[in-house]
Amino acid sequence: MATKGSISQEPASMINGEALRDMILEAAAEIESKKELINALNVFPVPDGDTGTNMSLTLNNAAAELSKVQAPSLKRVCEITSDALLRGARGNSGVITSLLFKGMAKVLKNESSVDGALFADALAEGSATAYKAVMKPAEGTILTVSRVSAESAVRFARKNRSAEEVLRHAIESAERALDNTLEQNPVLKKAGVVDAGGYGYVVILKAMLVSLTGEPGLYNKDAAPVLPTAMTVETADFSSFDTEEITFTYCTEFMVKRGDHRRSPAKLRAFLDSIGDCVVVVDDENLIKVHVHTDTPDRALGEGLKYGSLISVKVENMREQHMKKMQDELENKMQDRVIAEPVNRYGFVSVAAGEGVCSIFRDLGVDSVVEGGQTMNPSTEDILRAVDATPAQTVFVLPNNKNIIMAAQQAVPLSEKEVIVIESRTIPQGVSAMISYDPEASAEDNKAAMAEAMKAVASGQITFAARDSDFDGKKIREGDFMCLSEGKLVHNSRRFEDVAKKLAKTMCSRQSGFITVFSGEGSDENTDKAVEEAFKSAAPNAEINMVPGGQPVYAYIVSVE
Repeated sequence: MATKGSISQEPASMINGEALRDMILEAAAEIESKKELINALNVFPVPDGDTGTNMSLTLNNAAAELSKVQAPSLKRVCEITSDALLRGARGNSGVITSLLFKGMAKVLKNESSVDGALFADALAEGSATAYKAVMKPAEGTILTVSRVSAESAVRFARKNRSAEEVLRHAIESAERALDNTLEQNPVLKKAGVVDAGGYGYVVILKAMLVSLTGEPGLYNKDAAPVLPTAMTVETADFSSFDTEEITFTYCTEFMVKRGDHRRSPAKLRAFLDSIGDCVVVVDDENLIKVHVHTDTPDRALGEGLKYGSLISVKVENMREQHMKKMQDELENKMQDRVIAEPVNRYGFVSVAAGEGVCSIFRDLGVDSVVEGGQTMNPSTEDILRAVDATPAQTVFVLPNNKNIIMAAQQAVPLSEKEVIVIESRTIPQGVSAMISYDPEASAEDNKAAMAEAMKAVASGQITFAARDSDFDGKKIREGDFMCLSEGKLVHNSRRFEDVAKKLAKTMCSRQSGFITVFSGEGSDENTDKAVEEAFKSAAPNAEINMVPGGQPVYAYIVSVE
């Protein structure tokens, strides 16, 4: 194998621990250098889709740990990478990136070195792991690019087992799949760009090849990697995954000790998908582990019994036993982790940005506010630290943004406390959930009440277009004012008053009783007045409360009940 800094004369045929470590370090460095280019591929006109930044933050969390080890085994590299990516995953693009590497580790961790055929199998397992974790995988995304690339690499490896040549072929296939995302995703086709996450995945593969061949790359093993600061870098991910509102009540989790191996877990997943959402099915030779949101948990458990005996069941935020080893490793690394004594029965962690918005959550009883939101996605570790600091037996977590829900859910099995993620997607939903909290009720009843309260509130935003775009069938120019209702673009115009009136008319009805308007960056006295007048006209009998929220990105966040 060629040494770093030289040009390879012969294809590298094998990959060992040191080689894989350097390949991942090179990928992290390359993604960091190209993150703004990846960010620019996002088609959503609001500046919330920083896929490149999220992928960079996620990979650099692994790079920071890998740069500390010398001459590691393949197993050690896999362990470090899987754990660090889990802790550092940000936004849906970061979570999916972590899952791609987690799947690869399943194949690589038991080997001392691998050839191209095994590496191709690892790419395939990474793609399969990511697909399994996404409720409704959409084609024309990073998932498609990883799957097509892996399948092609596996076929190529049957006739050429050189690791370098297999990786070259995987890249060629990934590039073709990336180009095809334009045809698979109507939104991308309108905008004339390829998928941002898919492009990021191609960047990762190319960087890994540079490292494997010994060609000069960005990573310098004699210098510490340049890592972005988690609390100061703006991170977000506009994603097409799981954009529907949560409509099912019971969070049902169970494990099955497999009896009939002839039954495919894929069929169990298909059944669960027909009776609920947020479905995750993970299986190995001995166990099947299930998570599903459904109104009929009895049917989910009944179907699970067809695959073997139930060995653990919880119809609300079960602490997953298979994550215990990862939890122990995380605790060892987080030496400064302080876990507050459970003085209270219940506690709350909320994600929010803006002094006024954060103050409201604290006034409503939130113990810890994690700074974050539309352009600042906190990591799983950030949320876990806030849960640790909350002096309660049961901690409710309010993400208040759809791109933060996955990171919050990953903190559940890592905490000693009972953690319940209330899947709030907006600030108004989070506020309504807190108002419905009853300190005398059970955790299950509070969870149900919060979910019901979130259904009763409508959420809207007014912001500006950061770039020209053709989105949702609308032509948008940079600098346009825009209004969104329940995350969907309603109207855009050069005139602020037009946008305010359109949002008010869309959100309000004769039954509207309470309207809260949070003013943020970009607002002033004139726009405050325009918004207030628009909503007074649309709902003359409603009580309107104007609150200085101070939130970034959105000049106004509106709640209508």
